[in-house]
Amino acid sequence: MQEFEIIKKYFSKLTTNNKNSLNLNDDVFFDKSKKLVISIDTYVEGTHFINFKKPDLVVKKILRSSISDLICKGVTPKYYFISGSGNKDSFSKKNLHLISKSLKNEQKKFKIKLCGGDTVFSNKLSFTITSVGFSNKIIYRNQAKINDNIYVTGYLGDSFVGLKILQKKIKLTKNLSNYFEKKYYNPTLQAQLSKKLFSFANTSIDISDGLIADLEKLINRQKLSYKIYLNDVPISNNLKKIIKLKIIKKIDSVSCGDDYQILFTANPSKSRIISNISKTLGIKISKIGKICTHSQKSQIIDEKNKKITLKNKGYSHKF
Repeated sequence: MQEFEIIKKYFSKLTTNNKNSLNLNDDVFFDKSKKLVISIDTYVEGTHFINFKKPDLVVKKILRSSISDLICKGVTPKYYFISGSGNKDSFSKKNLHLISKSLKNEQKKFKIKLCGGDTVFSNKLSFTITSVGFSNKIIYRNQAKINDNIYVTGYLGDSFVGLKILQKKIKLTKNLSNYFEKKYYNPTLQAQLSKKLFSFANTSIDISDGLIADLEKLINRQKLSYKIYLNDVPISNNLKKIIKLKIIKKIDSVSCGDDYQILFTANPSKSRIISNISKTLGIKISKIGKICTHSQKSQIIDEKNKKITLKNKGYSHKF
């Protein structure tokens, strides 16, 4: 069963009409009266990260991916809780030192504080992170409007290539390999843009499962469709190089997730303010498509103006 099928069938009723749960269809819990915003994520070795040979980098990545849920909602992360299950090898003194040092650096970078957690012995390594922020408003899912422009921040696809290199499925030069591996372990979070989103975004989500998969989650309870122009989806110069060498296709690289960039929609009248904020903050923001009526089928248009059919729209939380 898919993730949302499970939620709808077994857990939605348990919220007992608690509006703060947002129908279990958003990245966060939001209690407006208390200005409280919470997200929670679990990461399992072999599923969400390959192995624990670089514990400092793994922990850095999962913390960033967790607080990304708040950032894309327009909320500044303030506190986090971390729980881990593992054995004496995964939680050796050396690894614990590296984990602690890495978290300290991340706390300084994002001005967040550790507030608690738990440890459990297990031969299966996993982490669960709860992120907490405070705000009197958030940017919800499912608030897109017909004719909204679709935007994305930064560049997409580098992280996926980094994963393929680590899995030894792609072989590149040392410099290129180092570049893509760094992008995999160190996703760029657009924290500076977070609060600015309220001035133009109708709805938003972070790209964790893939551009198309997350776009469909963004509008999953609305009778809408989308048109994405692949040529406008931003990618780095290094990714362009390996696409040119036919090592990987652009559509595959940008639709497989782990980018943690912000995907949002906005009224066309907001294009100037978006452009100005992009320049002021030095953050790349690209218009990549449009929200359309339900009567139109969702489309991905390639560089030759032809429709693309995707077999895999992104990471699937399937049980």
